[in-house]
Amino acid sequence: MMPIEKLNNVLSYVKKSFVGKDEIVDLLGLCLIAKENAFLLGPPGTAKSAIIRLLSSCITEGKNFEYLLTRFTEPNEIFGPFDIRRLKEGELVTNTEGMMPEASLIFLDEIFNANSAILNSLLMALNEKIFRRGKETRKLPALMFVGASNALPEDETLNALLDRFLIRIKCDYVDTDLLEEVLLAGWNLEIGNNETKPSIRPDEIIELQKLNRTINLAPVRKQFVDLVHNLRTTGIKVSDRRAVKIQNLLAASALMCNRSQANVSDLWVLRYIWDTEEQIEILAGIINNIIKKEQVEQAHPQALSDKTPNAEELAKEVLYLKGKWNNGSLPYEEQHVVKDKLRYLQTRTSWLLNNEHKQYIQTEIEALWHQMLKTI
Repeated sequence: MMPIEKLNNVLSYVKKSFVGKDEIVDLLGLCLIAKENAFLLGPPGTAKSAIIRLLSSCITEGKNFEYLLTRFTEPNEIFGPFDIRRLKEGELVTNTEGMMPEASLIFLDEIFNANSAILNSLLMALNEKIFRRGKETRKLPALMFVGASNALPEDETLNALLDRFLIRIKCDYVDTDLLEEVLLAGWNLEIGNNETKPSIRPDEIIELQKLNRTINLAPVRKQFVDLVHNLRTTGIKVSDRRAVKIQNLLAASALMCNRSQANVSDLWVLRYIWDTEEQIEILAGIINNIIKKEQVEQAHPQALSDKTPNAEELAKEVLYLKGKWNNGSLPYEEQHVVKDKLRYLQTRTSWLLNNEHKQYIQTEIEALWHQMLKTI
C-alpha cells in the first residue's frame, strides 16, 4: 500500500472515532505532509488531546510526547535533565530519553503558559526542528508540533510563539444533533473494539514530505498571489515567509487527493491562517467565494464542506451588527471588523435557497450599509 493511502486510512480511522471532527483530523494530516505545525484553540472537553493521542498511536515506531505547560514548567520537564554522569566529567549534555527531543509527534497543551526559560529553545524547535541547549545542537525527528490553548495570547511577547503555527484550528463542542453518534463513538473508544488499527511509519511520512515538494503549483499560483494580495488589503497579515510556507499546505492538499498538481479547491487551507477569531468568518467568506466560482475534478472534500447557511442565524448576525454599529462611536479598527463581517454575511446570504428569506436579509444588509455611509 502506498504511503498516502496509509495516511488516508489512518485519518479515516481517527475521524470515525471522533464524530464531527473531520475538519481537525484532515488539517492535522495536512500538516504532517507539509511538515508544518498546527494550533488548536478551544475550551476543555473538545477532544483536542484525545485526537492527538489516537493519531500518534497510529504512527508506529515513532514516539509521542505530550505535556501540559504551566508558568512554572522548567526546561528539564520538556527537554530532559542534564546527564549527571557527563556533568561530573565537566560536560553539559542533556539526557533526552523519553522527552520532546526524541519524539515524532509533539503535543504541547496550554502552550502560551511557556515562560522565558523555555521560550527561546521552544521557538527554535518549532521553527527549525532543531534542539539547542548550551553547546548542544541536534536535529529533531519531530514530524509535527501541535500546540493548544483555551485562549489566544494577550501578551505580545507570545505572538512569536503563535506565529510558529501556520495552521490555526478553532475547536468547538460537536453539534447537538450529532450527540448520539458522539456518545456511541466515545463509548466504543473507551471499551475498545476489534477493528484493526491502521498504521503508518515515520519514514513513510518523511517520504510523503519529500513527495510533497514535487507537486506542481503552477495551475493555482496566480490565484494564490491574487488572494494573498486581497487578504493583505483586507487587513489580514500574510507575511512573505508565511506565503511561502502556505505553498506546502496547497501541495499537501493536492497530494491527499492523489493529484500531482494543485487546483483551486486546495485554496481551502487558507481559511485557517487567521490571527484573531474575528478573522475566521472573514477568511471563510473570501475563500469559499473563490472556490465556488470554479468547479474542479478531485476537489479536496474540505473545500466543499461549507454548509448551506441558516437564514435565522444570518438574520440574528445582521441584527447584532446593526446594534453594535448603533451603540455609539466605534473605534476605527472595530468599524472595519463590522464591515468585513457584513460583507461575509452578504456573501453567505446569496447562498440561501429560500428566495423570500434571501430577499428579506439582503434588504436588512443594504439598509445597514446605507446607515454606515451616512455616518462617514
